[in-house]
Amino acid sequence: MTENADDRLEAEILRHALRIAAEEASIVVVQSAHSAMIAEGADACAGILDRDGRLVTLSTATNLMHAASLRCSLPAVLEDLPIDDMQPGDVFVMNDCFRGGIHANDLLVFQPVFREGRVEWFTGTLIHVSDLGGSSAGGIVPAATDVFAEGLQLPPVRLYSAGEPVEDLHRLLALNSRTPDRVMGDVGALVAGVHVAAERMEDLADRYGTARLKAGIDAYLDGAEMRMRDELRQLAPGTYRGEYTIDGDGIELDREPVVRVVIEAGSEDGSIQLDFSSTDDQALGAINAGFSQALTGALYAVRCFVDPTIPMNEGCFTPVDVIFRKGSLLDPHAPAACGGRVVAVTAVCEAVVDALSRAKPELATAASSVIHPYTLAAPSRLEPWLLLSYEYGGLGGRAGSDGPSATGSFFLGGRNTVPQIEPLEASLPIIFERQSLLPDSGGAGRWRGGLGVETRIRMLQETEFALRSDRVNRPPRGREGGDDGMAGDQYAVEADGRKRQLPPKAANLRLAAGETLVLTTSGGGGLGNPHERDRERVAEDVAEGAVSPQMAAERYGAGVS
Repeated sequence: MTENADDRLEAEILRHALRIAAEEASIVVVQSAHSAMIAEGADACAGILDRDGRLVTLSTATNLMHAASLRCSLPAVLEDLPIDDMQPGDVFVMNDCFRGGIHANDLLVFQPVFREGRVEWFTGTLIHVSDLGGSSAGGIVPAATDVFAEGLQLPPVRLYSAGEPVEDLHRLLALNSRTPDRVMGDVGALVAGVHVAAERMEDLADRYGTARLKAGIDAYLDGAEMRMRDELRQLAPGTYRGEYTIDGDGIELDREPVVRVVIEAGSEDGSIQLDFSSTDDQALGAINAGFSQALTGALYAVRCFVDPTIPMNEGCFTPVDVIFRKGSLLDPHAPAACGGRVVAVTAVCEAVVDALSRAKPELATAASSVIHPYTLAAPSRLEPWLLLSYEYGGLGGRAGSDGPSATGSFFLGGRNTVPQIEPLEASLPIIFERQSLLPDSGGAGRWRGGLGVETRIRMLQETEFALRSDRVNRPPRGREGGDDGMAGDQYAVEADGRKRQLPPKAANLRLAAGETLVLTTSGGGGLGNPHERDRERVAEDVAEGAVSPQMAAERYGAGVS
């Protein structure tokens, strides 16, 4: 396109139209889904890709934790199902975590978009369906030592063929779920999302013409790449190292795996290399990450150090060279268990932030809490019900501001993915007794870490429980003299008031009617010397209940009444 005013205006209109097409698809998935965690928590992703597998646009209003997964899994679809054999109305599904997928419950759905009889684009959607087998309801299986315990594995296969459902596959999916109606409703929502995005692409092609639309997309991706390279050039040239230690996998109790990265930054061409080859070997337990999720974490962390308005498309990936070692925690050999991959992926984020905080100190950030996913479900002998939900803690303090409280851990979406209490209590045999911030849980510092959360849920009937927590043994680290955040915890309060400790990574536990599950999340690490914190801020913290008078005196050296 030539650079006159009309062309620039058209390009801007096209970019927004592409972005909105993906956003609309993700919203359709959320509004059509049957599972509470999707309908109430907006845990969905949608994107548009071209026939070469390049990411054209990605939804950002719902969830960022799947930024690379649609992009990384489409090549597997194209390998198994040749593009020239595809027909209008075909829809494909897969979840293979060793070929770009995530884990059993995260289904990736693709629909080809045809122009003049040729596939030009693919629309894709992705959500965590309510249950797809495995040894624990909802897909949280911390004790799994291979993917077969985590649920039904799907290579790229047709879900619809020329517009007609592949009935055998639909029956197979339903049979492998404890909540078949909800799962098939979720599958229908995924399909509705790709249909909507495909219609929007067809409308744009009708409006602009195929060749003109493709040229506009090329310019869109090139522009994002140029902006990304310009931002990466601003990192101080050098070699930077970062690492983060994980609590463990819940099985090999004497092992604490470490994610390590070596970053080469500041090149003249605006590229950056992230080498994770020295990361520890894959774990026996379910904390390994398929390469697509590890790539998401790495790219997300890099984006924390560049202009956040750069659109999320292939242009962001092109200047970033990420190296994973096969057989490591971040690219394991099959059939390693990968359901708890967020533990490793958030360690990827922390390792990259640890390194780049030295390359760009004005954006330095201390370590943050990790997501605490859990499931509550009816025992098999009772009428089935299932809740898969999350809780979050505090983000680390960052140069110039305190860490936000209770908002999550980097790319995981924050509290917008936590279902609202009221509809859960209205439909499930549970009562939320408390959800509140934890005073003193944020690490002290010149910039304080965000606060963790205490959640108390009372069971109205016997309940099966699963949990996968981290940063319980090792709390989020402080930085540059800041204190570590407070570690998380989990226990049950029995009907007579006695406290019963629960393991941080376990499944198929039982909670009796009348028992209360107590889950506390960690606070973020502090940044900088606590004694350098502004005294007015300390006084405000005490007045708001974020910091106790005792902590103000002991860690900040401030006598506040």
